[in-house]
Amino acid sequence: MSDEAPISSPISSVEKPAAYRVLARKYRPKDFSDLMVGQEPMVRTLTNAFETGRIAQAYMLTGVRGVGKTTTARILARALNYKTAEIDKPTIDLRAPGEHCQAIMEGRHVDVIEMDAASHTGIDDIREIIEQVRYRPVSARYKVYIIDEVHMLSTQAFNGLLKTLEEPPEHVKFIFATTEIRKVPITVLSRCQRFDLRRISASDLVGLFSTILGKEGVPFDPEALAMVARAAEGSARDGLSLLDQAIAHGGGSVEVETVRSMLGLADRARIVDLFERVIRGDVAGALHEFAAQYEAGANPTVVLTDLADFTHLVTRLKYVPDAVNDQSLSEIERTRGAEFADSVAVTTLSRIWQMLLKGIPEAESSARPAGAAEMVLIRLAHAAHLPSPEEATRRLLELSGGETGGTRLMPSGNGGAQGRESAPVEACAVATAPVPWSSSNGATMLRTVPDTAPQPIDIGRVEDRAVASPAARPEPKVPVNSISDIADLCAKNRDIKLKTLVRGFLRLVHIEPGRLDVNLPDDAPKTLLGELAVKLKEWTGIHWVVSYSREPGESTLVEAEQRAQEQRVNDARQDPDVAAILARFPGARITDVRIRAAEEEVESLAPAAAQSEDGDIVPGDDIE
Repeated sequence: MSDEAPISSPISSVEKPAAYRVLARKYRPKDFSDLMVGQEPMVRTLTNAFETGRIAQAYMLTGVRGVGKTTTARILARALNYKTAEIDKPTIDLRAPGEHCQAIMEGRHVDVIEMDAASHTGIDDIREIIEQVRYRPVSARYKVYIIDEVHMLSTQAFNGLLKTLEEPPEHVKFIFATTEIRKVPITVLSRCQRFDLRRISASDLVGLFSTILGKEGVPFDPEALAMVARAAEGSARDGLSLLDQAIAHGGGSVEVETVRSMLGLADRARIVDLFERVIRGDVAGALHEFAAQYEAGANPTVVLTDLADFTHLVTRLKYVPDAVNDQSLSEIERTRGAEFADSVAVTTLSRIWQMLLKGIPEAESSARPAGAAEMVLIRLAHAAHLPSPEEATRRLLELSGGETGGTRLMPSGNGGAQGRESAPVEACAVATAPVPWSSSNGATMLRTVPDTAPQPIDIGRVEDRAVASPAARPEPKVPVNSISDIADLCAKNRDIKLKTLVRGFLRLVHIEPGRLDVNLPDDAPKTLLGELAVKLKEWTGIHWVVSYSREPGESTLVEAEQRAQEQRVNDARQDPDVAAILARFPGARITDVRIRAAEEEVESLAPAAAQSEDGDIVPGDDIE
């Protein structure tokens, strides 16, 4: 037998490396001091409740994913069952590990039962809990039931839990966690003490990441941590997962370029440059900048989202200048954001924000997201200098008040009344002129016409834009000096429809050979002025400029005839003979009053008095 010692296997002598734990698990909070990051109100409430002995029988923890609901539930269970050689009561001071702390935080304590409601939704699972609550805990002070995603329980399960939840045994506590608080019945909520875990701010996340990377000995760029914090959207777990990924992507360090490449982000400085080009209305420059970012690997939707974020930042800085001190902001965002906040109007920022909110989903759902994003940028650049509704209204009011400065608002030549009351007389537009404003879905779109071109357009000949002066206009073949003359022309040329419209809608303001200014009621047809101008040229042999005027004008022919008829009827009622006839025949009424036009018409009139079938009196002289 050899005296030599056996040679051990080289494989067995190599120590196995410790299993890697992701940062989200390795640095999970273990006590309430760790939870102070972003959740101060809840910690303060629990501290006061534990110190005064006001411990509820059930707690409801709600918040978005990754803010620490399950971790908070375990810390709360640890605080309820805290026990050391010196302390044997519920407390929030958990600096020294207790008898049950390690097992509870690892989720393996026999008296702390964790259940996922997503996989245990039925009444049978709740019935099992109800049967077990009567038994006292094995070793801890309280038997704690932690039910995660409690909103997934069925209606029967909730109903079965109500009685036990309202009057549980003194040794039982319930802790619920949910991301959908609105799906939890109000009967359950009313039996719980509710805590809303807030999103963790980007600055708090940056501080947390810095501390963790310092402990890990990983070099980092502060701007890279800010990018990760923004991408985490208030979730510590999501942020730590991204941080793990960034460390691996950067080969042991967290740098700006590696994080940007990993997340598909655009450079924040380039986003600011893109915003500047949009604000200036530089379409070509905006498209060129977007193409450069896209070629560098930026996601089109992410570019639009970052642009929306910077728009929000600039708007916020206008009202909260102290927001520039946010740690999650880069230096260029601080300086350029403050500059834009001083120079860009709120109405412009609001318009860009609204257009981006609609454009981002378009790019997300498009088969060509880059092209969709470019179309959004084109719309943004074109709309950058449009007047706001308030500005347009103010300008409209100024013009209607008689100010004739650099621009004049010109109404369309349609018959509608919308916008007419604000148009000055000297800025009238011809009926068939290009419409400078239009109405779509009830929204009026306005544009201004330079003061250098106030002349109306000659609708008789589109190619000849010049309107002749009054002295140079030829005399018409048929004299037209009133609306009545125009109506007679319509009758003479057998255009009964146009005659009816002329009699019912035209209110004369001014008339001279070749020019007619009228006012129109609200219900006038849109094409009336254009049709009338064409017909007048055809019937009189000269070009006519038919314009709308803001002045009220005379009454229409129909209105004048109605007033005259009403006056004749009133005069007839005052006649003693007519009054006697009306008194003699009850129910009789005056239907018409006509004046003898000429002596020779007397023979053709009806007899002096004839009674109609319905009892109306129709005299042949003054009453028909």
